[in-house]
Amino acid sequence: MFRYMPLYLLAGAISLNACQSREKKSPSNDSVLVTTADTANHMIRIPGGTFIMGANDAEARQDEQPRHSVTVDSFWIDEHEVTNAEFAAFVKATGYVTTAEKPISKEELMQQLPPGSPEPDSSMLLPGALVFTPPDHAVPLDDVSQWWTFTLGASWQHPQGPGSDIKGKENLPVVQVSWDDAQAYARWAGKRLPTEAEWEFAARGGLNDQPYSWGSDPITSGKPKANTWSGNFPYQNTAVDGFTGLAPVRSFPANGYGLYDMAGNVWEWVADWYDVDYYKHAEHLHNPKGPAKGNDPEDPAVAKHTIRGGSFMCTDQYCSGYRVTARMKSSPESGLENLGFRCVR
Repeated sequence: MFRYMPLYLLAGAISLNACQSREKKSPSNDSVLVTTADTANHMIRIPGGTFIMGANDAEARQDEQPRHSVTVDSFWIDEHEVTNAEFAAFVKATGYVTTAEKPISKEELMQQLPPGSPEPDSSMLLPGALVFTPPDHAVPLDDVSQWWTFTLGASWQHPQGPGSDIKGKENLPVVQVSWDDAQAYARWAGKRLPTEAEWEFAARGGLNDQPYSWGSDPITSGKPKANTWSGNFPYQNTAVDGFTGLAPVRSFPANGYGLYDMAGNVWEWVADWYDVDYYKHAEHLHNPKGPAKGNDPEDPAVAKHTIRGGSFMCTDQYCSGYRVTARMKSSPESGLENLGFRCVR
């Protein structure tokens, strides 16, 4: 999951107008949550509140524990992930060049390699990003190099490499954007990336102690609830939900706050650094901003930011990243075919 890292190291990773009120009904219960919508900017105002962050059930991982009380003030959040059309408007207005479109810095790469590593061939420093290249057979699930390939020329405009493009896909979430790219877009839009606490509070949709943004029903029961992987990962996707890759935003029911794709479709950057032990030092927090620096024992040389929400590649068989408490991480310069973002203000 790191643009500068060889694939063998991947295994350790993985405006204010036109406002009006409207009601949003939670898809998982009979309660109705009244929120305020900024329809011109596709944002929803989330009322502040206190919630229990993290998990302690059988699926909870080390970095999701212990559960702790968090209070967040009210904030506005994009109702869906930033789309190709929205990102294209930013690039047109500013001339911005994304991380994946720039040559890789040999100096930065060498800083992240083990001491004594040979210098990379110049061909490995050309612009590119990681593309999902599924095998046609079962592979060990502890070796992500089996389904990720660093592809020269892959970028937000060419998510799967030079032979791909985003024509006709304006309503799909933008991908192959780094944390730095997401930050740049947010600043241009007069917004910012959400904190991890804000993201989880919004993802819960007003539900307490539920594992998913829609409630407690398993991802595999009933009608499709999100764009996730069905079948055998990573080589067989039965597309029960109608998609084998990215889905247009708003393709699945919104949560209780009226937010789309808080589970599945693409992982989403948040502002916080990733620290596997951060929750261990958290008691009751008010508007937490996350740790002061990154801490990933699996790859201590590279500081990472947290990503949330899961993607079209998530399945109970592999990562269950669509749980509201699930955390993953990636280095700031990473570009991935299943990683995007949304903003808050």
